[in-house]
Amino acid sequence: MDIKAVKACFIDLQGSICAALEALDGAGRFSAERFDYPGGGCGQPRVLQDGQKVEKAAVQYTHSVGEALPAAASERNPHLAGAGFQAAAISVIVHPRNPYAPTAHMNLRFFLVDGALPAWHFGGGFDLTPCYGFAEDCVAWHRAAKQAAGRHYAQMKRACDKYFHLRHRGEPRGIGGLFFDDWTEGGFTASLRLTRSIGQAFMPAYAQIFQKRSALPYGTRERDWQLLRRGRYAEFNLAIDRGTRYGLQSGRRIESVLASLPPLAQWRYNHAPSPGTPEAELLSFYLRPRDWLGEAPADDQAAPSG
Repeated sequence: MDIKAVKACFIDLQGSICAALEALDGAGRFSAERFDYPGGGCGQPRVLQDGQKVEKAAVQYTHSVGEALPAAASERNPHLAGAGFQAAAISVIVHPRNPYAPTAHMNLRFFLVDGALPAWHFGGGFDLTPCYGFAEDCVAWHRAAKQAAGRHYAQMKRACDKYFHLRHRGEPRGIGGLFFDDWTEGGFTASLRLTRSIGQAFMPAYAQIFQKRSALPYGTRERDWQLLRRGRYAEFNLAIDRGTRYGLQSGRRIESVLASLPPLAQWRYNHAPSPGTPEAELLSFYLRPRDWLGEAPADDQAAPSG
């Protein structure tokens, strides 16, 4: 396997995604930094803040070299604990300004573990976290996910629904997408091809939703709800997300590790939206694992209109 090919893929994705987000925003520009790590590798964080339509976006590339895998990276493969490794990753988070435009996330990663029998695997995926539900957006998002993952879509969708779940609240983070880990199926070349396909599908799928929803008018009510939902997003990233734990355990630059957090969020004690409102509909209908492509019997009522 060739980690150079993985690094080139992720660096190309970083450039294309940043360019696409700048075009969508129309005014904001990404910062450009590079940090060389003492043990080898580098970090290339790129962050857009206070844009016209994008309140905050982070598109981060890292290449890490370490003497021992952090616990967050070896907990599913304890036999690899303590092994030297290289890791390459790209992570993307977009927090729109308009509450009707959903938050979006993508992460792709590759681990190469040293030893007499080198071990490697890919992982990652993408998911969508709306504050307001639109059935057509959910269908379009999952249609793009299926096209990117092909025959692996159903497996990766189930894994996504399972992973992006706030266990302490019994609540999904969003409407899902794709998630895969410890992936070696078909060998290195096939795994890299699949990973690249998922990475290249993310921005076109998100852009069409972002453009449509960023044009909708909103007021104080929608903004307050957006900040409450961002609080849930922050809870997931800080309490559950393995990528955040990996970054903290591996001693990465803290500004980069926490760049996925929203710029503003709020928590309100025992808050519940009024029945029959779009906010209540998000919780009762959209934030439930379901088959958005109609390939299996529906587990609930038909999707609300809108």
